[in-house]
Amino acid sequence: MVKVNVQGGTLQQEEINAYIARGKKQAPDKLLTEVDIKLDGEWADISYHYTNPSFERIRRITGYLVGTLDRFNNAKRAEERDRVKHSLT
Repeated sequence: MVKVNVQGGTLQQEEINAYIARGKKQAPDKLLTEVDIKLDGEWADISYHYTNPSFERIRRITGYLVGTLDRFNNAKRAEERDRVKHSLT
């Protein structure tokens, strides 16, 4: 859900949707959270606010790329638990 703030007048929903689509197109790798629209006669000053999308950690465990271990059977869970973890220090 994108929050839209309009100052200095009113806009039709079609135009608001077009501004939202433009903001999403400008930064497809980010999550559009808010649009500020300041109207001044024929002009519109638009500010887009983004956040980075949530990041899910993916690891290679026992030859598989996984985010969580919830689908592993007991043997694979034990294999993960018993593996040697290396550090950079």
